[in-house]
Amino acid sequence: MAAPTRPSERVLDLFAVPDDVRPLPGGQGASVVAGDLVLSPGRDAATASWLCPPVARMAVGLDLRPRRSLRLAMPVPARDGEWVVDGWAASRYEPDTTACTDLDVLVATGRLLHAELAVAFPTRPAGLDQRTDRWAEAERIAFATPAEIRSAATPDDPRSNLLAVAADVVEAVGDVRLGDDQLVHGDLAGNVLLDASGTPVVIDLAPYWRPPLWAEAVCVLDAVLWLGADVRALADWSHGIPALALARAVTFRLLSDGPRADVDRYAAVLAHAWPSP
Repeated sequence: MAAPTRPSERVLDLFAVPDDVRPLPGGQGASVVAGDLVLSPGRDAATASWLCPPVARMAVGLDLRPRRSLRLAMPVPARDGEWVVDGWAASRYEPDTTACTDLDVLVATGRLLHAELAVAFPTRPAGLDQRTDRWAEAERIAFATPAEIRSAATPDDPRSNLLAVAADVVEAVGDVRLGDDQLVHGDLAGNVLLDASGTPVVIDLAPYWRPPLWAEAVCVLDAVLWLGADVRALADWSHGIPALALARAVTFRLLSDGPRADVDRYAAVLAHAWPSP
C-alpha cells in the first residue's frame, strides 16, 4: 500500500502541529512540513522506539557543543509519547538548509557520525533482529557467502550478472573482516543537509549493525550513481578490503532496489572499479 501524501488530522493533532501542511522544500519523498516539524510517512514504530531516544539525546548534545562539526535532525515524539503515529514520524524542521552532494563532505560526515554512534550504541540493539523488510534481507545476503550472493537472483533476473561479479570479488578477497560491527547509517548519501553555517545535518538515520567501511562504501556508490560524484572515486575501492566492502555494498543496493534496479547504470559505474562487470 502506498504511503499517504498528507498526514491525517489525527496525526497532526498528536504531533501538535497546524493543518497548514506544505511539501518539504527540496525534498524528494513524501515528507511534509507542518509548523516547526517535518512529518515523514512509512516509518516503522518498532525501530523508532529504540532508535529515536538515543538519537534525540545525541542531537541535543551535538547542538550544545561550542564548535559544531556535525548535527542530527532531532526526532520529536507525539503528545502520547509515541514516536510513530499511523506510520508518520516527526523531526525538527531545519530551515535554510541545502542538500549536500560533495562526496568528500559526505564521507567525512559519515566518519564523524559513526564515531558518535559507536558511543551512543555500545551494544547491538535487540530491535534490529525484528526487521523483516527488503532492506534488512538485502543486508543479510550482502554479508553472506559468495554462493548465497550468486543465488539471490534467478538466472533470468537482470541483476544476476552483477551479483555474480560481486560474489567473485568476495571470493577473491576472501572471508576477511571489514572492521568491527557497530550501528551505522546505511543510507547516508542523499540524507545529509548543510545548514546556514555549512554544518552537516544528518537526517533519516537508516540503522544497521555493520562495519563503518561498508556504510562508507554504500555512501560512495550511491553518490556516484545518483548524486553526480566523480566516478573515478570508485578506483579507490578496486582492490583488497575496500573492494570487498564495495562488493557487499553493491549486493545490498541491487537487492534492496528490487527487480527494477537500473542494472545498466550500475554496470557503467562499476566498470571504473572492476575490470568487467
